[in-house]
Amino acid sequence: MEEKPVCFTGRDHFAEYVGIEITEAGPGYAVARMPIRSCHKNGVGRVQGGAIFTLADYCFAAASNTEDESTLGLSATITYFGAPVGDVLYAEAKVLSAKKKISGYEVSVLDENRDLVARFSAVGYSRKRRAE
Repeated sequence: MEEKPVCFTGRDHFAEYVGIEITEAGPGYAVARMPIRSCHKNGVGRVQGGAIFTLADYCFAAASNTEDESTLGLSATITYFGAPVGDVLYAEAKVLSAKKKISGYEVSVLDENRDLVARFSAVGYSRKRRAE
């Protein structure tokens, strides 16, 4: 059974604005997709690094947040390996380590051919979610 990322569904207006969709999510894991639009491209017609970073960061957020815990990013780094091919980018986030408060994640960003575009690493800090 697929779990939806409770704290993000319908609430992250920026991710919605740039067209990111979470296609699969559960504790410690998520998959996202983002159709490439003209607004994602830089002055030389390539997908802008910030758009790729945003996709990876949002996928990390979906994987690291749960119904009862909120995870905030402490640090993130990204390495770009090449310009994407096609009209869609995909991201897959996996937990590497999850301790009581600190967690580590790796996100692979792939193009339409499933070639590696970027690798994103993040460290998160988790805390119990406050009642809203």
